[in-house]
Amino acid sequence: MTTDNVVTVRGLRKTYGLGPGAVTAVDGIDFDIARGEVFALLGPNGAGKSSTVEILEGYHDRSGGTVTVLDADPQHLHGGALRDWKARIGIVLQSPNEQNPLTVRQMLTQVAAFYPAPRAVDDVIAAVGLAEKASSRINKLSGGQRRRVDVALGIVGRPELLFLDEPTTGFDPEARREFWGLIRSLQAEGTSILLTTHYLDEAAQLADRVGIIAAGKLVDIGSVDEIGGAEARVPLVRWHEGGEVRERRTHEPGRLVAELGARFAGEPPALEVIRPSLEDVYLELIKQTRADAAAAAPEEALA
Repeated sequence: MTTDNVVTVRGLRKTYGLGPGAVTAVDGIDFDIARGEVFALLGPNGAGKSSTVEILEGYHDRSGGTVTVLDADPQHLHGGALRDWKARIGIVLQSPNEQNPLTVRQMLTQVAAFYPAPRAVDDVIAAVGLAEKASSRINKLSGGQRRRVDVALGIVGRPELLFLDEPTTGFDPEARREFWGLIRSLQAEGTSILLTTHYLDEAAQLADRVGIIAAGKLVDIGSVDEIGGAEARVPLVRWHEGGEVRERRTHEPGRLVAELGARFAGEPPALEVIRPSLEDVYLELIKQTRADAAAAAPEEALA
C-alpha cells in the first residue's frame, strides 16, 4: 500500500547510552514529507537532525516512535527487501571520500551498475558541472569538485527520495546557484528531497516546507513564508535620531516611513526597512528555545 507521503515520523526518539548518563538526541518529534516535496530540516549542531536523518536512511535504530520511509520501516528491513529499498533512495553524505583513486566516470559507472534503472552516467556528470573532469581521478579534484561527485553519486540511481546533507559545502556562489537549478529539475521529475543545510538562503530558495529542530524537539514546522508565525514576519523600520538608533516593528512600514519623512523634512538618516528572512526567523526561534530551556532548568533541578 502506498501513500502520498514518502516519509512519516511519529514520536521519534533516539537515546544514546543507558542509565543516568543517557543522552536524548531526538525527543518525540513528528513530521511528514509529501511525495515530490523538498523538505528542509534545520537546526544548530547537536540539535538532533543528523540522528533523525540517519534513522530515516536506515543507518541507526530508533529508541522509540514509528518511522515509515517509502512505505517501509527501515529498521525492520533485511536481505533482498533492504537492497530493494536502498535502490529507491539516494544519499549525499556530508563528508566526501577524498582518497578515491578512480576517475569520475569510473566511479559513477561502478555505482550506477547497482541500480535497476540508473541515469546515463555522462548526463549526470554534465548535470553536476563536471564534464571537463570526467576522466580526472577523484582524489586529484578540489574540495568543491569532490562535493559535486558526491551529489552525482546520490542521483545516478534515479532515487525516489534523495537525502542531501549540507550538499553545497565548498561550492562557490555561482556553483551553488547552478546546484539549486539541478535540485529544482530533480523535483520537477518527481524526486522527493530531504535537505539539511546551514545556508538558510538555500533552504528559503529550495524548500517547500521547513522543520526547525533544537535540543531534540521540533520547535516549528511549516512553509518558508509561515514558519515562526505572522508576528515573526512583521517588518522592522530602523533609523538614526538624536544620536541613537531607533527602530519599530510595524505592519505598515510605508506609513511609518512617510511619517518619518514628514518629521525630518526628508529621508531620516540611515533609514532601513527590514523584512525578516527565514534566517532571521530561525535565529529568533533558536534564541527563544534556548531561553526557555535555561528558564526551565532551575525548576527541573528543584523537582
